[in-house]
Amino acid sequence: MTLAALTEAIDKLVDADPFTLSDAESIESLHRDLARLEAVVTRAAAAFDAAGSWAPDGARDAASWLAVRCHLPKKEARRRVRLGRRLSAIPSFTDAWLAGELTAAQVGAVARLGRTPVVEALTDHEETLCAQARTLRFESFVKALAYFEQLADPDGIEADELERRDRRSVHLSRSISGLWFGQMTLDPISGTIVDDELRRLEKELFEIDWAAAKERLGRDPIPADLARTPGQRQADALVEMASRSRAAGDGRRPVPLFSVFVGYETLHGRICELANGAVVSPGALLPWLDQALVERAVFGSGPRVEIGPATRLYGGATRRAIELRD
Repeated sequence: MTLAALTEAIDKLVDADPFTLSDAESIESLHRDLARLEAVVTRAAAAFDAAGSWAPDGARDAASWLAVRCHLPKKEARRRVRLGRRLSAIPSFTDAWLAGELTAAQVGAVARLGRTPVVEALTDHEETLCAQARTLRFESFVKALAYFEQLADPDGIEADELERRDRRSVHLSRSISGLWFGQMTLDPISGTIVDDELRRLEKELFEIDWAAAKERLGRDPIPADLARTPGQRQADALVEMASRSRAAGDGRRPVPLFSVFVGYETLHGRICELANGAVVSPGALLPWLDQALVERAVFGSGPRVEIGPATRLYGGATRRAIELRD
């Protein structure tokens, strides 16, 4: 098929009534073909890079040429060339992408695995991971990759975890006009603590806004009727967090709870993740041990789970056991 024929086929789709393509089967087919086309373009971009066809135009490299000539963000241009270079090392994923069975996001997640022990393990287990990519939702596949990295290179993943924690920072500065601007980078555990509390307070503010709008309008409001936007409520929730912290004085600080699963790995496979599903390494928990509560859950061969002494903090060991098991 020539590029002219492809252009002609796309022209026909452009001229078609979008509602003729809006059924479930057509949408799935369109996304499958879109993935295939993106795979072809990415592979061609890598060949373009290797051939040096960008040099006669005076470009610094292939990514720079793509950014200018194809109007791509530089980050996206670099990602496409870099991903194209990696395709030869993951043939199963490349074939599945070209067949429309995978997306660029899935293949890109695999291509980012760069440490030598992980790459070597990937060579041996690529088919298995590719089969998982075909069947799992994207978030679940990313989680499976995280566990694969832990098992393939436990020392490397611990070093990465320490590096991620060392990157933590918060920047807050006031502009000339008096507005405050900020940026933050947090490790998975610190970020989860902040995010959970921010969302809880934002929900409180949402319920206040909802009730006020309903009283004002005499009906159930829609989001546009509320006094604050989601971003404004999150900003107010952040201020509320600071206000409550200042007012707390010597009040008790919330602390993490670590649930240690004894025997679970033997029966069900490794698990080391936060309550929100984020996968972390065991080493990520070390900085928190001096302030965390720890409970022990012993898994036997049957359905019963024995909970350790820390369950006195909860209303019912049986309920807690079911939460941990399921």
